[in-house]
Amino acid sequence: MGCYRRFTRLCYTTSRQEGQKARPISSDPFAPWRSVDVPGELTTTLFPECVTLDDLFVRAVKLYANEKCLGTRELLREEDEKQPNGRVFKKVVLGEYEWLTYERVYQRISNFGSGILALRQKPRSKLVIFAETRAEWMIAAQACFKYNFPVVTLYATLGQEAIIHGINETDVTHVITSMDLLSKFDGILDRMPKVTHLIVMGGDKQKMQLKQKPDHVSLLTMDQVETEGFRPENIQTPVTKPSREDIAVIMYTSGSTGLPKGVVITHGNLMSGMSGQCQRIPNLGYSDVFIGYLPLAHVLELSAELSCLAHGVRIGYSSPLTLTDQSSKIKKGSKGDVSELKPTLMAAVPVIMDRLYKGVWEKVNSGGPVSRAVFQFAYNYKRRQLDRGYDTPLLNKAVFTKVKMLLGGNIRMMLSGGAPLSGTTQRFMHICFCCPVAQGYGLTETCGAGTVAATTDLSVERVGAPLICCEFRLRDWPEGGYLNTDKPCPRGEILIGGGNVAQGYYKLEEQSKEDFISIDGVRYFCSGDIGQFDSDGCLRVIDRKKDLVKLQMGEYVSLGKVETVLKMCPLVDQVCVCAHSDQNFTVCLIVPNPRGLDTLAAKAGLGNMDLQTLCKNPKITQEITNILNKHATTSKLEKFEIPQKYTLVPEPWLPDTGLVTDAFKLKRKNIDQHFKNEIDTMYSL
Repeated sequence: MGCYRRFTRLCYTTSRQEGQKARPISSDPFAPWRSVDVPGELTTTLFPECVTLDDLFVRAVKLYANEKCLGTRELLREEDEKQPNGRVFKKVVLGEYEWLTYERVYQRISNFGSGILALRQKPRSKLVIFAETRAEWMIAAQACFKYNFPVVTLYATLGQEAIIHGINETDVTHVITSMDLLSKFDGILDRMPKVTHLIVMGGDKQKMQLKQKPDHVSLLTMDQVETEGFRPENIQTPVTKPSREDIAVIMYTSGSTGLPKGVVITHGNLMSGMSGQCQRIPNLGYSDVFIGYLPLAHVLELSAELSCLAHGVRIGYSSPLTLTDQSSKIKKGSKGDVSELKPTLMAAVPVIMDRLYKGVWEKVNSGGPVSRAVFQFAYNYKRRQLDRGYDTPLLNKAVFTKVKMLLGGNIRMMLSGGAPLSGTTQRFMHICFCCPVAQGYGLTETCGAGTVAATTDLSVERVGAPLICCEFRLRDWPEGGYLNTDKPCPRGEILIGGGNVAQGYYKLEEQSKEDFISIDGVRYFCSGDIGQFDSDGCLRVIDRKKDLVKLQMGEYVSLGKVETVLKMCPLVDQVCVCAHSDQNFTVCLIVPNPRGLDTLAAKAGLGNMDLQTLCKNPKITQEITNILNKHATTSKLEKFEIPQKYTLVPEPWLPDTGLVTDAFKLKRKNIDQHFKNEIDTMYSL
């Protein structure tokens, strides 16, 4: 037992016991910070012999030809399920995963790319993928990488006007979509005059119909294109191999601060970014299983999946609606995707982990007093042991196994990105799911690469040291009070430099010149985020320039910081703090947790009201105001940071509402406009 304790002591740390992770290269306060693991120069590729994304997959096929590669669950049946409120939801029962080997995937990639070439698509001409995350998305993208067709990614939740904008701005002629999204093109193809081919994943030729389709647009299934590409006269057509400098992806940002911008990313940019990310994932290899469910149009998921494929990992596809046994589209009593796949690796955005956190505690608190006490004792005991650097294998098996099974039971590492993860949720994942949650920091403009915390570092609210592919500088922002000469820790706007920094924004030259700069021959992206380097060289993202609002009395309020605190209250599902500079307090919009609200209503004697009515009830609003303000005070928010007025919003903010991005980041301008009357009312009362 003593040997085991020494081993786990070496494996886990919640402070800075492991030594220096990064340091500045000189004494200049503006000097770049680099990981201590940088091998002389910043890295630019995963493997020396691989120059492009196509090279990575060709290498993987040679090594793992007969291994499982991409998996999709069989749809057994679809059923209507009537809810207590009378609404009817579609539920599915899914079978086992059906797998394509690396060799078979490569054959399909070659056939599809050859087919696209036969449809008069020219090398270096752009092609749009507008579809949900699925195996065919990756096959189509890999074909584009092989045949040198830059991929333009559009989120599957976009409305028709945004689709028209993205396709027209990039002068695309060939569009790949799915059967589920085909209807979005009905009636708008005549507004995209350059489109000549619409290719449908999983398409059924008999059911593929559009009421309004111009004669010059061909409607084809993906299978038809692959069949065409397999013809001898087409498959033998010479391939124009991409170079490192060729564009691989034009990835549109989530548009959280305005219209989405197309980020121009080369093969070399993605290769550099992945070389840094993979170095922080211990023992990544063909024994791993990754579950793909986040949008592949998001750089976090795309880079994660490409990295997995480069190392022979199996990828099983899922969706947020079928992920777990409790997911909204899974029929009660049948298995969600994680239960069937039992993945070892997954990426997650904080909103997913926050839901897991609240769901587990809700179940614990609804149990009997004995089970609650046992779980709370185990949780607190394990937390103390982790703080000392030890694990608790007996408690893991006796108490936390059931929680682990919510994600299949085999998860050995989770990567969190896309938004800040609260320390409370991160610590909960460490304790209850018995696996490290490596929080990372990166942006579309840096190929998702920036920092990733070491799996052995169980500290929270830090994003780790710079990756070995890039370097960081902190630029003074005097207006916000952040300087790189601050003591004890330097602070400032985060600038990220290295081969992973994108080429700029598509057709936005002035914006590109403002956000992308060169220092000492290194290309940097100016993030707009405020960072702080701790003494061991790990980064904290402590603020965002656009989230800071100066109130009437001169105090700065970080809207994101306040929201991170409030969203941890079990009564809150979504939150947006609003502030006007001509006022001396903030106000807040809350999407309440329906179950928590029902419980609160029952205690107040209002149990017979529906959600819409409860959200408008002054008694309920006042009760939630009291609870949230107490929660904010306990969480040590300053008095001027705590919202003074709240409005409850019954409808959740989903990507298709235009109020949040696909990663569930708030679109503040859209929210301010949509809820203008409610915000004005809170300030006028």
